[in-house]
Amino acid sequence: MTRTRPPAPLSAGSSPTHRRVRGVVAGVVGLGLLLAGCGAGGGGGRVATGTVEGTIGLLLPEAQTARYEASDRPTFVAVTGRRCPGCTVLYANAAQDAAAQLQQAESMLAQGADVLVLDAVDTVAAVGIVAQANRLGAQVIAYDRFVDGADYYVSYDYEFIGFLLGSALAGTVLDRAAGRDDGGRPGVLLAHGSATDPNALAIAQGTRRALDGEDIDVLAEHYTPDWSPDKATEWTEAMLSQYPGRVDGILAANDAIAGGAVAAAKAAGLDPVPVTTGQDGELSAVQRIVAGDQFMTVYKATDQQAATAAELAVRVLRGQDPRTTAVTQGVPTVLLAPRAVAAADVEHVIVDGHVYSTDEICVPAYEAACERAGLVGATGEADG
Repeated sequence: MTRTRPPAPLSAGSSPTHRRVRGVVAGVVGLGLLLAGCGAGGGGGRVATGTVEGTIGLLLPEAQTARYEASDRPTFVAVTGRRCPGCTVLYANAAQDAAAQLQQAESMLAQGADVLVLDAVDTVAAVGIVAQANRLGAQVIAYDRFVDGADYYVSYDYEFIGFLLGSALAGTVLDRAAGRDDGGRPGVLLAHGSATDPNALAIAQGTRRALDGEDIDVLAEHYTPDWSPDKATEWTEAMLSQYPGRVDGILAANDAIAGGAVAAAKAAGLDPVPVTTGQDGELSAVQRIVAGDQFMTVYKATDQQAATAAELAVRVLRGQDPRTTAVTQGVPTVLLAPRAVAAADVEHVIVDGHVYSTDEICVPAYEAACERAGLVGATGEADG
């Protein structure tokens, strides 16, 4: 088995940053109000009075989902650099290999990591990482995916995300079916995420809650290994062949799966493609939404999530007791709010929110669609 090399330390202040990091770093002052621990005069653990030297490790699970390398990593490093210029940040991406992630964590702990921010490939296997960290006196912040025994958890309410996806799908396919002459019940496919990811299971639970009692036929459902868009394409192709003319909607659990499902529908000659959901607010998904190929996505402010985790990690490193907003299976938790984004929301949520600019969205292949959506003028220049 190929092993990932031990991560080289990155200077938190000199690591490359993504465009969207601008504004997030400035916004950390507001995050500090939420996460503020017992500062000077507050008690409850040691509090640094000057520059604190320490090591924070960031362990991400894979790179197929664009957000990890494009948003989570650069934001985390930038915010950590601002909050703790004397800190060292260690980084590793496990490429969906739980054994490699364990090795990466062991390497970081051997290099003296005081805090691990862990987005686990396999949340069961990751309990071993938590145990090793505890033995060495390091603390673990579970990031995005809950890990039993972690000291803190930063994430979104994934069952609610599933409910948003299911509600958007149900409402749209029912509206479209009401205008048909055949009077038949609309049929949908449920393309879930990886069965080994608890977030995927929570999304599926929320989805079923939204669809329960609706006048809709769930034709088939499938857990997509590794959240792979290629495997999503293969499964969707097979289902479109098995249920010709019956697939009105596809509940894709994230934008990568949505991309695979849309590719399968286009290859099958479906025009328009079935109503397709997504999650993560990836640039390619926003472009598909503008073009009418994907109905919606659930946008999670991953920059804000990474900034929250970085702020939390620095405070934990300093011995503070950060305030949190919830408790998950006994673990203090910070939950952030997601946002459903359809075509009508792209301008005020995505563009005005500085997630992507019109220049990034409205490349030549999507220029005409952007004009129809009112994102750019007839000359291709951004309106206003």
